Amino acid sequence: MSEIVSKYTAGDWPISAALLQFPGTDPQGRPVNDSEASHWQAVFAEVADAGFANADLTDSWVRPGDLSEERRDELKLAADNAGTGIPVISAIRRSVIDVQNWEENLAYSHRTLDAAARLGCEVVSFGLHQALTAEQRKQLWFWTVEGHKDPIGDKEVWGKAVSRLQELGKHAAEIGLLMSLELYEDTYLGSADSSVHLVQDIDMANVGLNPDVGNLIRLHRPIEAWQDVVNKTLPYANYWHVKNYSRDEDQARGHYTAVPAPMESGLINYREAFRTAISVGFQGIICTEHYGGDGLSVSASNQAYLRNRVLPKTSDYALGTSKVAQRRQQPVPAAHSV
Repeated sequence: MSEIVSKYTAGDWPISAALLQFPGTDPQGRPVNDSEASHWQAVFAEVADAGFANADLTDSWVRPGDLSEERRDELKLAADNAGTGIPVISAIRRSVIDVQNWEENLAYSHRTLDAAARLGCEVVSFGLHQALTAEQRKQLWFWTVEGHKDPIGDKEVWGKAVSRLQELGKHAAEIGLLMSLELYEDTYLGSADSSVHLVQDIDMANVGLNPDVGNLIRLHRPIEAWQDVVNKTLPYANYWHVKNYSRDEDQARGHYTAVPAPMESGLINYREAFRTAISVGFQGIICTEHYGGDGLSVSASNQAYLRNRVLPKTSDYALGTSKVAQRRQQPVPAAHSV
């Protein structure tokens, strides 16, 4: 495990904004990858104006792995000009065990790692979730209907997931990156036990979990208790997407609903979750997310909640020992005031 030279506090813990709310096309209808650098800079400036020092390069907005080296340099300059750090890329819906597209997805994942290194990122988050189905795209909230399911219990497919993620983990280690695996329903990262089993089978210090518990509690069906997910996965966490949902259940009638909520008012008690995280050595970058409405503003409120109410104000707290490497190895941009 990497040595923690000093412990984060509420004032300097690196928190990034997810870019989920920014569309993958610009006002001219072009893919954002083809946009002028001025468009990129405007997005980063909006993130900075919301009070964020950092942005998570969510690849539903821009795909750094598909940019030329020259354009990657333009992307980095656009972020620099806006005063926004870009320490993480989240590559989503490019599963390396997708039956039809795994080879391209694996190649894309390698390109994303190389792009992250060139951009000066520290972490790349991957997942096993696949493209939304046509039925999911019709819904107000895509998670209200089931999508792709990994073949649970299929040892051959499991082995492919392990070996392909090990390949990516080795590449990440060679270029000085941490790799994180995002929890997501109905995949091999869709339950606490399966997620822990997967990262244990990969067995690389630089490969950990992104325990996005929100992805699991929003389902309109019975769910695993969020406390169990937190307790089991956080010892392996090296990056963390955080968001929350209000949830209602009537088990007698089989009725389950969930809608996005600010972090402080949803089902997950993040005050408790972060106490657990610190007790098991978590010192990773945090990314605040929110679906619907003014997602950036809610994400900014989530950041304020973490800094003002949840994260430790001083560094004299007891920090446990993580089972994976943490990222506290170099300075990150100071937080904007919130």
